[in-house]
Amino acid sequence: MGFASVADTLALEQEMPWADRDVPKTLYQMLSQTRDKVPLGKAVTFQLLSGPTDKAETLTWTQLHEKTCQTANLFRSLGIGEGDVVACVLPNCNETVLTILGGAIAGIINPINPLLEPEQIASILRETKAKVVVTLKAFPKTDVAQKTAEAVRHAPGVHTVLEVDLNRYLTPPKSWIVPLVRPKNPGNHHADVKDFNAEVARQSKTLSFADSAGDRVAAYFHTGGTTGMPKVAQHRYSGIIYNGWLGGTLLFTPEDNVICPLPLFHVFACHVILMAVVKSGAHVVFPTPAGYRGEGVFDNFWKLIERWKITFIITVPTAISALMQRPVNADVSSVKTSFSGSAPLPLELFKRFEAATGVTIVEGYGLTEATCLVSVNPVDGEKKVGSVGIRFPYTDVKILKTVGGDVVDCAVDEVGEICIASPGVWAGNTYTEEDKNRDLYHYGKYLRTGDLGRIDPDGYMWITGRAKDLIIRGGHNIDPAEIEEALLAHKDVAFAGAIGQPDAHAGELPCAYVELVAGATVTGAELVEHCRVHVHERAAQPKHVEVLAELPKTAVGKVFKPDLRKRAITRVYNAALDEAKMNAQVVEVVDDKKRGLVARVRRTGVVHDEEVGHVLGAFTRPWEWAE
Repeated sequence: MGFASVADTLALEQEMPWADRDVPKTLYQMLSQTRDKVPLGKAVTFQLLSGPTDKAETLTWTQLHEKTCQTANLFRSLGIGEGDVVACVLPNCNETVLTILGGAIAGIINPINPLLEPEQIASILRETKAKVVVTLKAFPKTDVAQKTAEAVRHAPGVHTVLEVDLNRYLTPPKSWIVPLVRPKNPGNHHADVKDFNAEVARQSKTLSFADSAGDRVAAYFHTGGTTGMPKVAQHRYSGIIYNGWLGGTLLFTPEDNVICPLPLFHVFACHVILMAVVKSGAHVVFPTPAGYRGEGVFDNFWKLIERWKITFIITVPTAISALMQRPVNADVSSVKTSFSGSAPLPLELFKRFEAATGVTIVEGYGLTEATCLVSVNPVDGEKKVGSVGIRFPYTDVKILKTVGGDVVDCAVDEVGEICIASPGVWAGNTYTEEDKNRDLYHYGKYLRTGDLGRIDPDGYMWITGRAKDLIIRGGHNIDPAEIEEALLAHKDVAFAGAIGQPDAHAGELPCAYVELVAGATVTGAELVEHCRVHVHERAAQPKHVEVLAELPKTAVGKVFKPDLRKRAITRVYNAALDEAKMNAQVVEVVDDKKRGLVARVRRTGVVHDEEVGHVLGAFTRPWEWAE
């Protein structure tokens, strides 16, 4: 089925409305149909270590179906009904796949980023009222078990913790050593602790309860969050199956092998990739628990491509940049396409990757609140580098703005807020917290993404920034993308993040933080001069550029700007306090749900409140005493 242009999209929609399409109504139906179609085909592969000859475990579609049924039956035996929540605090492994599929069939699955702090994990467990948690057994070089134990201690609704022991993926002598160096038991809490695989093995290989009668909420996914605790988005079967249908119908076949070194707690890996292979019968490979962050993954990546005869690479710009610092030292001729998401891809990086591998990168766009997919550059059609392509079938995209209090459509190529309606958008119920859904939709239907963008005359969408990322200098709006693009054009810059730093006169002034390519020596001062030439809008030229060893990033490779804002507030406020010879300094910047970022100040000597208030009161961001 072709998907090469906007015309193809329209033709597909006119052929049959989405509501009339013969698609599975539940995840269990979708999994069962694929098991029946390719029972002996490879479904999921996981290898704990990154070497091209290291031990790997592959499940066929029959095995995946059986183990998913066993997992779902286990959850039901633990009291998980259709409205109850199973939390999955795991890195990638085959048990993560089973937990996600089995949890969504038995109840509501809630994948949680294991890199979060215990208080954030606990907050999500309480918000979702999770009853069962699946996590790691204490294991060397990871503190997931310890953090989860601390989180469960503060989540009274959790009654059972199921532990996954990664040692089974190792071979001797490493598998003999782990029990000797395994970290101590993470501590006591109120929940029962059981062995995941032992409990799964006791269950029937066929579903022991009736499948859901139809559409319902089957997953909770927390957002990255810019302030405070993460918000929790609700995903229904209809949205999950829609995302699976897009990849499984328009892209993958049972002959494809997909490598996905992205975390399954994120919608890109879970709904876009895992559900697409469940629909299509393709084979997905997850290398190492930490994916791209795993030890040796970048060094061995091309050899893994050769080992598994990969046809589709799933990646993000941060990973592409790292891969381009290593030689292509294996046969990668099996690869058809590489998909990149999560952040805009610099043109130079696109060109370098294509020249080095002979593989074209396809950029797309999606978001957690919409279950995921919105648009993509067509694999078989024209690709406009820098755009996020054309809308998927059955996804309606509008670029809207407010004029005189009225919401109106933007003209072609006019920038406004990207708003979407699709089978993945549940208008009015996007988040679990009702107050988070207020003012989130236009016309009661279109989800307001908070992303700024435009649609060109050919129907391709271009993201120009985030509304909340705008730098506002004396009432003048500055798009940080212009600064970032200028910095990324410098040969020594790998990643860049531009933000507004506090200013007593203009409110905000543009500044930027950069991460350099390996071996580069350019200084922040030199990059400020670079921007004076390459940032054409004078007001947008950054007043400060700082080189960091590594920019803070989310699990899917986006530059995490809240951390950069905290750094800028600390630097600017402390400079102001030093200049005024105040015996005080900012010791941290914290997220406050109502006030946003708040600077916490500690006395270093005798100083009066009003003196500090006079200095810091000149800035718009609030402050408070740390004592």
